[in-house]
Amino acid sequence: MNFGLQGKWALVGGASKGLGLGCATALAAEGVNVVMVARGVEALDAAAIRLRQDSGVRIVAVAADITTEAGRQAVFRHAEGPGADFDIVVTNAGGPPPGAFHDWDRDAWIKALDANMLTPIALIQATIDGMQRRGFGRIVNITSSAVKAPIANLGLSNGARSGLTGFVAGMARNPEIAARGVTINNLLPGRFDTDRLSALLDETAAQHRASLDEARQIVGRTIPAGRVGDPKEFGEVCAFLCSRQAAYLTGQNILLDGGAYPGTF
Repeated sequence: MNFGLQGKWALVGGASKGLGLGCATALAAEGVNVVMVARGVEALDAAAIRLRQDSGVRIVAVAADITTEAGRQAVFRHAEGPGADFDIVVTNAGGPPPGAFHDWDRDAWIKALDANMLTPIALIQATIDGMQRRGFGRIVNITSSAVKAPIANLGLSNGARSGLTGFVAGMARNPEIAARGVTINNLLPGRFDTDRLSALLDETAAQHRASLDEARQIVGRTIPAGRVGDPKEFGEVCAFLCSRQAAYLTGQNILLDGGAYPGTF
């Protein structure tokens, strides 16, 4: 299937590895030029080199903390030229640490909101006018399955990501946006084979006195699909949401968790 994305430009956050890299890879395979953003220079440069070689599209690597104003300015400075007007924006930032709610002071909450709510909103504000003018735009926010089923020790993430979800629900349905070919959707990952899963695997291995491979199998058995997700398949769903075929899909929360969420709605 031709997604109709050849020659478009995408901005992908957290793109050096994990879910962000999965999205950047899938978009590049569809002929999309990608500005990849991440904080770690070494991992980002290595990922960008591989993607250039594999895809043949234009890849721009920007080492910056996109959750800060300075980081966002750096991204748009590097993207001057053909990539300055992004057709696709995939927002993605690491989640805040777990903990007990008594321990979270105002600074902890502000940091969580900056990373997981206010940064996506700032990126939407910076790019959506151009999308509306051109009559095409795709914004995909990588959030969390915790939006559907809150996780007890991840209250900072639950709160910040739910705030973004509420904002997107209203904005995506604005006729000035939806009727001009611009869609905004959220992708909610469950357990995927990323660095964020490593802590869970370590904990499971210690608890069961098992190897990491055995721990992965133990975790996989808690998921109806029988395994954790592959970032590659996450990226492919992201690419579909950015396609011309998904033009009628907006304001939605797409849950990718192998069936782990037990609810009907």
